[in-house]
Amino acid sequence: PSNLTEVINGCLAYIDDENISVEGLMEHIPGPDFPTAAIINGRRGIEEAYRTGRGKIYIRARAEVETDAKTGRETIIVHEIPYQVNKARLIEKIAELVKDKRVEGISALRDESDKDGMRIVIEVKRDAVGEVVLNNLYSQTQLQVSFGINMVALHHGQPKIMNLKDILSAFVRHRREVVTRRTIFELRKARDRAHILEALAIALGSSSLSAVRRRLRKRKLA
Repeated sequence: PSNLTEVINGCLAYIDDENISVEGLMEHIPGPDFPTAAIINGRRGIEEAYRTGRGKIYIRARAEVETDAKTGRETIIVHEIPYQVNKARLIEKIAELVKDKRVEGISALRDESDKDGMRIVIEVKRDAVGEVVLNNLYSQTQLQVSFGINMVALHHGQPKIMNLKDILSAFVRHRREVVTRRTIFELRKARDRAHILEALAIALGSSSLSAVRRRLRKRKLA
């Protein structure tokens, strides 16, 4: 998924300069825009995908470690999770790891998400370090996932791997064809309508002329 405004800006940049490079297009479309937000680690995977049509990126949950000023206890707060990760299953997995003692240092886990946004709360034990616990969760749960990018599209009826420029080029060409066909159709429709109106105008003109002639004849006879 991509940001619509960024894609439109990329299309406009391509229309203005069809020789623009993939790197130039990436100034307008810097990367995917996932609906669940989260963090994309690094740009190498994005650059590879946009240049070649294939790549892999790593998406990490947006989380922070908060420290209670009074008690000194640390709490991990998760605000965003990777794309296509189910929150309920993620929480179940964390609880399972804690139960099996595969992840240590967690004393409590709860979901405080509401209409204002996501908030998964992970309380850290006194003798544990929040950042260490969080890194363990990144490595053992879907708080961090890999996401494969495979930019395949039908090109002249055949599947083809396309880079970013190829896809925008195909889209712009398709839109030109659609707009051209629609304009030709509307022009033909308008011309057909014009012929009808011209014929009607001629008919009305003839009727009016005949009426004038009849009136003149009546006056002469009178």
